[in-house]
Amino acid sequence: MSRFVYGVNPVLEALKAHPRDVVRVMLERGKEGRRSQGADRVAQAAAQAGVRVEDVPQGDLAHRARSGVHQGVGAELTEFQYAELEDILARHSGSALLLVLDGVTDPQNLGALIRSAHAFGAHGVVVPRDRAAGVTPAVSKAAAGALEHFPVARVTNLARSLEQLKEQGVWTVALAADGDKELREVDLTAPTALVLGSEGSGVRPLVRKTCDHVARIPMAGRVGSLNVAAAGAVALYEVARQRGVRT
Repeated sequence: MSRFVYGVNPVLEALKAHPRDVVRVMLERGKEGRRSQGADRVAQAAAQAGVRVEDVPQGDLAHRARSGVHQGVGAELTEFQYAELEDILARHSGSALLLVLDGVTDPQNLGALIRSAHAFGAHGVVVPRDRAAGVTPAVSKAAAGALEHFPVARVTNLARSLEQLKEQGVWTVALAADGDKELREVDLTAPTALVLGSEGSGVRPLVRKTCDHVARIPMAGRVGSLNVAAAGAVALYEVARQRGVRT
């Protein structure tokens, strides 16, 4: 089963990261019959990678992208391969940084979190199989190409997976507005899994109870909390700061 990716950067990154998985590139011309500069860049990259390029009629990409901003560029790729959590841990056992998402349902938020996780040096994102967003074209677009370089693991039982992480020496830190300590007070230099909850109800009680720490991001303004994508970016930056990572 194939997947659809749209937008200049996501398609360019797919061609760069794994051209063998790109079945074809689809380009749409504007009203004057011309391609955009971005589409020309994609066409050139596809030619260099030996990937077939097709011109498609106006409206085709909008239909495939469900009216997302496609910039006249789309690509058909082989089915997305979720990573195995065990494999991610095996590669980064002594310094693991994972972003665990408990029921994030908005594709834009998931894509933004994947982009931030990749930018700040995390080693993978973990999502539950049910009642949460999976990898879709909208997620790929919001991730702006990061998804093509970054592992996403999907698990059946999030609380059980957190217990397994703890057994492997990974400290689990849930984020909540009523956390008992500030995030900067938690040692994030050890192997760490940051746990963020859904857009509406936050981290579920069972998942929260499973975590080693429940921490909050200090807020100076009158707004009580950040949305999950913004909170994830702030938390990941704090990890990078503590670890002295150059981002």
